[in-house]
Amino acid sequence: MTPTLRRKLEALAERREELERLLADPGVIADAERFRKSSREFAQLEPVVLALSAEAQAKADLASAEAMRTDPELRELAEEEIAAAQERLQRLDAELLAHLIPKDPRDEGDVYLEVRAGTGGDEAAIFAGDLFRMYARYAERQGWKVEVESASAGEHGGYKEVIARVEGRGAYSRLKFESGTHRVQRVPATESQGRIHTSAATVAIIAVEPEGEPIEINPADLRIDTFRSSGAGGQHVNKTDSAIRITHAPSGIVVESQTERSQHANRDKAMKRLKAMLAEAQEAKAAAAQAATRKLQVGSGDRSQRIRTYNFPQGRITDHRVEGLTLYDLPNVIEGGLDALTDRLMQEHQADELARLTDD
Repeated sequence: MTPTLRRKLEALAERREELERLLADPGVIADAERFRKSSREFAQLEPVVLALSAEAQAKADLASAEAMRTDPELRELAEEEIAAAQERLQRLDAELLAHLIPKDPRDEGDVYLEVRAGTGGDEAAIFAGDLFRMYARYAERQGWKVEVESASAGEHGGYKEVIARVEGRGAYSRLKFESGTHRVQRVPATESQGRIHTSAATVAIIAVEPEGEPIEINPADLRIDTFRSSGAGGQHVNKTDSAIRITHAPSGIVVESQTERSQHANRDKAMKRLKAMLAEAQEAKAAAAQAATRKLQVGSGDRSQRIRTYNFPQGRITDHRVEGLTLYDLPNVIEGGLDALTDRLMQEHQADELARLTDD
């Protein structure tokens, strides 16, 4: 580890000590918001301090074992303890470096999941439906809640477009690498000749409540239309213009909500999603500027990027962003078994961030 990175770790340890003093300050305790933020930061820094303590102990153990080498009777035991201490130090070095990777404040939050049919006609809509079901089942395995906010069904099944809110701790951290174009190769149910077709669907993952500077929207930039809801909710929603469509003129973003019975509730939902989409656009712009200086293999969030191919005849799923990331476990993945993919993508992203740190 370079001296610069070591100093960064020491600064984090010092910040943790400062927070410990602040959390005992009556003035901070009386300020609920400040106390909450300080407590959360303190908890985030605790693993750094524990890892530094473990490293100090491992170094002490190594020094003690090396001192034993001079005793012929203890030399063999010393060599074993030296090897163990060195292995522990190597593992702790990687752990400490990982703690230096900037935390994405959105990682623990909820997401909007958007799936849209791409090229491929009816089969693309059916595939979009398969993808949405895959994410819904994955969410169920994680203990997350999925609430559909709008949907447009395909003529032969699936969806032309489906937008849902996924609520659960860590939803963004696990799903954020899913944005992009997903391609499927299979014999469609509508194909009578048994020929393999290639179709596509796009996925977008958008953080629900990103932290940082609040998104300010000028009411004059909005066009708000009402229309009769066609979604679930019984006869009431079909008899009133309760659905809301909001168009943000400067960006061209259009959002709709029609799942609630009241116009007010639908407007509130639509505004929340509009703010999330505008925040995501800002993040994408910043990421593009960063990517101009270094190649990002994972996590760019570019929806036009082809990220994955699902080959049903061979039971194969390939992620094109990571060399060698091919699984012959497609039936399990399409039923919501995404962990093997998400774990690898998170590891690759971490490795990329670590490389950037060591290059700085």
